[in-house]
Amino acid sequence: MPFVSANGIRLSYQRAGRGEPVLLIMGSGAGGRVWTMHQTPALNRAGFETIVFDNRGIAPSSAPPGDYALADLTADTIGLIEALDIGPCRIVGTSMGAMIAQELALVRPDLVRSAVLMATRARSDVTRRMLQAAELELRASGITLPPKYGAARTVLEMLSPATLNDDTAAAGWLEIFELTSGDTAPGQDAVDTVGDRREALRGITVPCRAIAFADDIICPPHLVAEVADAVPDCDYVEIPDCGHLGNLERPEAVNAAVIEFLHKY
Repeated sequence: MPFVSANGIRLSYQRAGRGEPVLLIMGSGAGGRVWTMHQTPALNRAGFETIVFDNRGIAPSSAPPGDYALADLTADTIGLIEALDIGPCRIVGTSMGAMIAQELALVRPDLVRSAVLMATRARSDVTRRMLQAAELELRASGITLPPKYGAARTVLEMLSPATLNDDTAAAGWLEIFELTSGDTAPGQDAVDTVGDRREALRGITVPCRAIAFADDIICPPHLVAEVADAVPDCDYVEIPDCGHLGNLERPEAVNAAVIEFLHKY
C-alpha cells in the first residue's frame, strides 16, 4: 500500500475503481482493508472510486505513543483528503470512523460532499459508558485475556443472534477473532465516545444518512436515531438481523443503502 504524510504521521491507503471518490473510514482496532471484503467492490461496480486507509495506530500506518483524541484522527483524515486532492468527496464511516466523519463534516464541510454514518451515535447512555469504562479499566490493569475468551466476548458484542445461532457462521467468526485477539491499537481506546455531541451535530450542513444495525449493542438503534434527529439534513435507515459489524453480516443490504444515498448526493 502507498503512504501519504498527513498531520505529521504516515498513513497507508489504497485506491480502487474509477469515478467520483468515496473515502471510507474504519472504526477502532481494524484496518481499512476490512472495507475491501464487501463495500469497495460494490462501490466500484456502482461507478465510484474508493479510498480506504489505516487510521493512526493500525499498521502499517504510524502508531505514535500515547492516547489519541478524536481531533487527532480527524486531522489525519483532513490531511489525507488534502494530500490526495479528493475533496469535496463522499464519506462513509462506521463506528469510530463515523464519529470522525461527523467531526470532519463539522470542521471542514468544504471537504465533504455527503456522509454515511454507520453504527454511529452522538452520546453514550449508562450501559455504553459502563462498557467503555470497564474496557479501559481492564487494559489499565495489565491483564491479558486468553484469546478464546476474547473471541467469545467479541462475537457476543459485535454480532447478531441471527449469526450466532448459525453454528457454521459462528464457528468461522470465532476462529477469526481468536486469531486476531490482542491485535488492537491501544492509543485508539482513549478516543472520547461518551460525551454528548447532539447540540454540536446541529451545525452539520452536508447531507447525511445514519444507518443503524438492529441488533447492535455498541451503537444501538435508539442512539443512531438521535444522530439522525440532530443533524439537520439526515435520514435514517435500520437494517435487521445484524450487530455492530453489520457491514460484514448483511453486506448486500448495507451496500444497497449506502449506494442509493451516494447516488442522490
